[in-house]
Amino acid sequence: MQIFINVLIVIGTFFFMEGVAWFTHKYIMHGFLWSWHRSHHTVHHHALERNDLFALVFSIPSIFTISFGIDHYESFWWVLYIGLGILGYGIFYFIFHDIIVHRRIKIPFKARSKYMKRIMHAHYVHHEKHSKEGAEAFGFLYAPKKYEK
Repeated sequence: MQIFINVLIVIGTFFFMEGVAWFTHKYIMHGFLWSWHRSHHTVHHHALERNDLFALVFSIPSIFTISFGIDHYESFWWVLYIGLGILGYGIFYFIFHDIIVHRRIKIPFKARSKYMKRIMHAHYVHHEKHSKEGAEAFGFLYAPKKYEK
């Protein structure tokens, strides 16, 4: 039973992170930290961009909760699984956003499922705006049906 609870915590945290990512993307990246995120909305030929600092910032809660959960496992066992859910979302984000959508690492990939085509299209629509204002489609796991081609 405990394994089932642990898996539920990881999965629940993973999906909760979509809301965190949406909020952060809309109100922080396209808000007061646009100075970091702007680099992601401009064409450049650099391997890294200032926007990559967000990956470092977002890794802190995962590192902290995993470490805390391991160090205090008896009392705070569940914190470890929250950290693993955050880590899982970060891995998915990196694969989807950096590798599949933006091709920062070149691998052969062609979207075949309706779902993948929709979330990729939503992200491309998001990048049609090169300014802080007027962007749409801030999520990564979910895109409304209106983004189906």
